[in-house]
Amino acid sequence: MTLIKSISGIRGTIGGKINENLTPLDVVLFTASYAAWCKQHVNKENIIVVVGRDARISGEMIKNLIINTLVACGANVIDIGLATTPTTEMAVMGEHADGGIIVTASHNPAQWNALKLLNHRGEFLSAADGASVLELSNNLSFEFAKIHQLGQIITKDYLDYHIQKILALPLVTPTEIKSANLKVVVDAINSVGAMAIPALLKQLGVNDIILLNSEINGQFAHNPEPLDEHLSQIKQTVVENHAHLGIVVDPDVDRLAFICEDGTMFGEEYTLVAVADYVLSHTQGNTVSNLSSSRALDDISAKFNSQCFHSAVGEVNVVQMMKEKNAVIGGEGNGGVIYPDLHYGRDALVGVALFLSYFTKKGLSMSQLKATYPQYYMVKHKINLQPGFNFNIIKEKIETTIPYQSKSTIDGLRLDFADGWVHIRPSNTEPIIRLYAEAPNKEKAWNHVNKILKIISN
Repeated sequence: MTLIKSISGIRGTIGGKINENLTPLDVVLFTASYAAWCKQHVNKENIIVVVGRDARISGEMIKNLIINTLVACGANVIDIGLATTPTTEMAVMGEHADGGIIVTASHNPAQWNALKLLNHRGEFLSAADGASVLELSNNLSFEFAKIHQLGQIITKDYLDYHIQKILALPLVTPTEIKSANLKVVVDAINSVGAMAIPALLKQLGVNDIILLNSEINGQFAHNPEPLDEHLSQIKQTVVENHAHLGIVVDPDVDRLAFICEDGTMFGEEYTLVAVADYVLSHTQGNTVSNLSSSRALDDISAKFNSQCFHSAVGEVNVVQMMKEKNAVIGGEGNGGVIYPDLHYGRDALVGVALFLSYFTKKGLSMSQLKATYPQYYMVKHKINLQPGFNFNIIKEKIETTIPYQSKSTIDGLRLDFADGWVHIRPSNTEPIIRLYAEAPNKEKAWNHVNKILKIISN
């Protein structure tokens, strides 16, 4: 059982001991600390905070703890209920709120939940701001409101607002999408994607929708990470029903993957690549992804004489670099699309809208479209943390043992070679080490991984 405090929020497993898991006391502590930080940050007492959640089994309990703690801190709460992560981010902007809390552990299994903390722009807190919240929690530096200063709760639904903002984007083309008469299979993993993605598709003109795992109950039908090995059901359904494509989202709908008409993966790494191809064909500018994302984005950026920059892993790091480099599109290779013309957050809904607009313009099948991109093979490997594991010692051994062309140490260690790259780093969301590698084929990619594993095992 684990409690992780990082740039990805306060994340832990439900039940167990205080400060070792995400218990009710931990939820109250970190919510009160966040409220205190928020008041300091915007320099006012009567703050407004938006709260939304995915469909996890523990979600209603955690959300109620958060809302009532905020009320006790004198904050007014906009409760948007079951909502995607990007919808909650949009709601902060729509309400001109002072912050927001999203109750979701994203791709983690059902026993996990988390508090993802937003600033007044609907963006995740920076590392410095997150550290300030943790300092307040350590020092118990906050006060609760007296009886007449208690906050109020207002309940709203923000999904349609989010969808209408997407439909208003110039690059989103509902008329062309409707004329394509698409048949689409959606795997909503029994979470909020079951309401959000079909609602968006219908507004885009897609009426032939086969919805899998549509119960909004948090009983995840399979491992919630949208990877090839977890998606046999939707791949089979796409083929059997002669669908044009399949759409897969994670429990809070900030990650997006597609299935080709032949049941093969379009590849979560290629979600951002395809969307960037479309955006760059209409908008000149730079791109940003993280260090664990495919070189294919670099290749697509070069095609349009754009530069691709790589940040540390974590949405807040990508967003910061996107602002610094004036990027017109960015995100993460895990299927996270960030389109700043809408907002600075990973958003599967805008990813779907932009992708389908591009897909219908191209007039190709999904597998044909995939074949137009540089083909790389990526290995995503996890190493469970063992007692006494010292990442810095391992990193130094790797650097001094493996020849490389260039390296980055801004987030773990990434080494680039002529035929690919390897990236090893501690996870922000799980008690593991992540080891990613990419090369033109499977053999070369695994060769890079096995070299690292051999060093770790010795």
